[in-house]
Amino acid sequence: MAFVRRRETVLRSTSLVAVLLATGLAGCSALPGQGPSSAEVVGEAQSSANETQHGYLVTTLDARVADILARRGDTSFKGRFGDYRPAPDQRIGIGDSLTVTIWEASAGGLFSSPVVDRSSPGSHTAVIPEQVVARDGSITVPYAGRIRVAGLTSPMVEARIVQALAGKAIEPQALVAISRNLSNTATVSGEVVQGARVPLSPRGDKILDVLASAGGVRAPVHESFVTLTRDGRSVKVPMQTLLTAPQENIFVRAGDTIVVEKAPQSFTAFGAAGRNAVVTFDAVGITLEEGIAKAGGLLGDQSDPEGVFLLRIEPVSVARQIDPTFVVPPGRTMVEVVYRINMRDTNSYFLARKVRVQDKDILYVASSPLNDLQKVLSVVAPAISTVYTARHLGN
Repeated sequence: MAFVRRRETVLRSTSLVAVLLATGLAGCSALPGQGPSSAEVVGEAQSSANETQHGYLVTTLDARVADILARRGDTSFKGRFGDYRPAPDQRIGIGDSLTVTIWEASAGGLFSSPVVDRSSPGSHTAVIPEQVVARDGSITVPYAGRIRVAGLTSPMVEARIVQALAGKAIEPQALVAISRNLSNTATVSGEVVQGARVPLSPRGDKILDVLASAGGVRAPVHESFVTLTRDGRSVKVPMQTLLTAPQENIFVRAGDTIVVEKAPQSFTAFGAAGRNAVVTFDAVGITLEEGIAKAGGLLGDQSDPEGVFLLRIEPVSVARQIDPTFVVPPGRTMVEVVYRINMRDTNSYFLARKVRVQDKDILYVASSPLNDLQKVLSVVAPAISTVYTARHLGN
């Protein structure tokens, strides 16, 4: 009988332990955690689409996906605009200011001055006050009338004035100087010491030359971006790129707009990473493998090496290249994409070097499935110990 009672006690204890374990495992979702598991990240992508959420795309970072992301490349001034040196002769434009000086061969002409004064270049000359080129592209020269100057160089305008004065003045000669050149300027603004319309020299000025004329950049170089707008097209390039890649320091053209922006770059690290924080990086960017290292790597006793995820909002065109079957709701231009990296695969480290981290990316490292079992055991073990102690004392 004693044997039967002990056997029943063991069976009841075993049943109770099984119930406690089953209850603990069933309640894993209620246990404290650092975020969703790898299975939940992948599973929710299939079930999160509803009236308010369109779901997200989960893809494994393999060679094909890495090539798609690598082909996007970095934006480039030279690639978009080229590097064509401007014409050496500047053309006069509407809004420019001109001064005209006219010489005659002898006294007694239209422009001869009877008395030499300190402000006159000579008795046979006349200086016409500064004029702004009107909207019709012309200026007024006494006895010559309206002279069209827009689109011409200074020597061309001088020839027109001399031709118009022929037969009126005594062997006239003219000198035209651009005193204020607004049509051959570039506009500089943003994080510069002094925003202004910077005149461009006939020899040609590059982006760094123009920025120097505006007093230089105020923001830290590693946080600064330079945006060049030309003919309705804009390209943004890190300031560091202009300093390290001379081919990007292209010539500026008249009418260009250059804006310097301070834009600190960062991504967020969550989960079983060595460092849960907002991680900053230079404007020139970092690779994914560098980003994982900056986040402290993976916690060896807590992380799931197969559950490293990069969360990013991508253009629809990129999402369709990755998965042509992914349904994109009408009207959407951006799609939430989750890239899964299997750090157990050595090749993933090389692929991570081809992919660049973007501003406001999210790096999430899922916890190891064994962590949940350890948490269950940590909750159930005291109860099991209490049960066995009670049974032992009861016997």
